Amino acid sequence: MSETEPEKKGWFARFRSRGTPAVETPKPAEPEVEKTEPVEPAVAAEPETQVASSPSEPVQTAPQPETALVEAVAENEPEVEKPEVEKPEVEKKGWLSRLRDGLAKSTKRVTESITGLFTKKKLDQETLNELEDALIQADLGVAVAARLVEKLGKERFGKEVTDEEVRAAFADDIAEILQPVAVPLAIDTARKPHVVLVVGVNGSGKTTTIAKLAGLYRGEGRSVMLAAGDTFRAAAVEQLKVWGDRAGVPVVSKPTGADAAGLAYEALERARAEKTDVLLIDTAGRLHNKANLMEELAKIVRVIRKLDPEAPHSCLLVLDATTGQNAHAQVETFKTMSPVDALVLTKLDGSAKGGVLVALAEKFKLPVVAIGVGEGIDDLRPFEARAFARGLMGLPA
Repeated sequence: MSETEPEKKGWFARFRSRGTPAVETPKPAEPEVEKTEPVEPAVAAEPETQVASSPSEPVQTAPQPETALVEAVAENEPEVEKPEVEKPEVEKKGWLSRLRDGLAKSTKRVTESITGLFTKKKLDQETLNELEDALIQADLGVAVAARLVEKLGKERFGKEVTDEEVRAAFADDIAEILQPVAVPLAIDTARKPHVVLVVGVNGSGKTTTIAKLAGLYRGEGRSVMLAAGDTFRAAAVEQLKVWGDRAGVPVVSKPTGADAAGLAYEALERARAEKTDVLLIDTAGRLHNKANLMEELAKIVRVIRKLDPEAPHSCLLVLDATTGQNAHAQVETFKTMSPVDALVLTKLDGSAKGGVLVALAEKFKLPVVAIGVGEGIDDLRPFEARAFARGLMGLPA
């Protein structure tokens, strides 16, 4: 017993030392053995008071879940409050500020390349060549890059220039390219409804763009109706219904797999009966192959023209800015399949390839009626050439 007793005392001493390190020094002395035993009840209570100060001790694993839960709740509280604080701030910024924020990735890609070139004082041919490469890499396209650099060379060659002056010159020239295509979608008030067919590949933001356009027209005091014509993609109908509720507009729909052309016909009938100002028709973005997609779009146009020979009155192609130069192929493909007469560019806030809009304007000359820089229903606005050009070059509008 004399040997096991010291072991017992050693354990109590070690246990006590976890809660009160200051007690460690008197423990080795045997005369103090009797004093330590009365302290045992106090030692047993000590781990409750020490959980917060020493959460890493393995002995205190039992109280930890409660502490972790309290900490998790405390951490979650500010996250719940943040959206309420930030929303007014976003609205205060205004559209131009949100446009600059949305173009941040594209702006960084362009401006960093330009700024990095100006270690020399005078503009020479080598710098011009490097500027052209930087613009091409920023998805402005070969033709646009050559045009901008050629003009800059004629005006500033051999002169001392700064990167700010170069960006300002490029912004002016880009605005000049974009101005002719910055045309808002004109709604013909004599038509009840003005029919807008919306096309684009799956994932381009087509369905959400339709809802945002609905919100835009509702804000102008127009009545709007949506037709969930993408009956081939799972959950597309439900998605448009949710967005329709957010925009406060009715949605004409059928179950997945229903005939899209028949649905468009019924939606047009209802919109005419209710004298709706604008009917926005969603469409499928992929039907196994290009031939099926072409046939489906042609069928929708053919069927709605039985009610209105001039419908659709507008055909918008929605493009995802993150696809970069692939957007050119999409424009060419959809122009052969449908009467595309205007473009909408989405997801500029998630792309470093916003310069592709300039290349599209230069090549196709199609009106750009709106651009999207966020997920909010009011983050789609009519396209403004000068604001976009200056934002792309990192300059205030």
